[in-house]
Amino acid sequence: MYLIAPSILSADFTRLGEEVVNVVDSGADWIHFDVMDNHYVPNMTIGPLVCKAIRPLTKAVIDVHLMAKPVDRLIGDFAMAGANVITFHPEASEHIDRSLSLIREHGCQAGLVFNPATPLHYMDYVLDKLDLVLLMGVNPGFGGQKFIPATLGKLQEARTRIKEYEQESGRRIRIEVDGGVKVDNIAAIALAGADTFVAGSAIYEAGKESDPHRYDSVISSMRAQLARV
Repeated sequence: MYLIAPSILSADFTRLGEEVVNVVDSGADWIHFDVMDNHYVPNMTIGPLVCKAIRPLTKAVIDVHLMAKPVDRLIGDFAMAGANVITFHPEASEHIDRSLSLIREHGCQAGLVFNPATPLHYMDYVLDKLDLVLLMGVNPGFGGQKFIPATLGKLQEARTRIKEYEQESGRRIRIEVDGGVKVDNIAAIALAGADTFVAGSAIYEAGKESDPHRYDSVISSMRAQLARV
């Protein structure tokens, strides 16, 4: 099953609650929540208080992507604020296994995030603690970037590794892609191995007042492309 996860960083923050409700009512599956600290990446965004504020508005999965360092201090805060999935970059943790375990101890699904230049070997010895692997299709820090084509080859490699593990363990690990995902390339990204898709500006900048929930058309277009894979 393919999942679409709009990134609320591209939403209109003057009416964030309405934006969350509308995008879910338009057919989105998850809400992607990007956390930047101006240390790990050169930008600063939102924290647990915003996560807590939107939690009562939707039953959709809140997918928190920590682009912050250190990560362990934030895990509990976001779990208590209502996050369902928490992912972090291996370079941002002093002890990857411990950070993954901490996420799961708080009752959340855990994942690792791989920048375009980050090798996949970080996942090899912690697959038993992963529920999700997130591959960045752009270099993190800013929205509106173009998808890096080399991500498709990396996706194929990740899918091969994970499929082998899934066959041996019987566990499912999702592969998510974040950055540069849009209607025109979502099918190719799915074909390479992704099953979960983060899209920010591609969704929120395509809203139509004529749509019942503003984003029905763009999300339907993404679904139509995925149906062809």
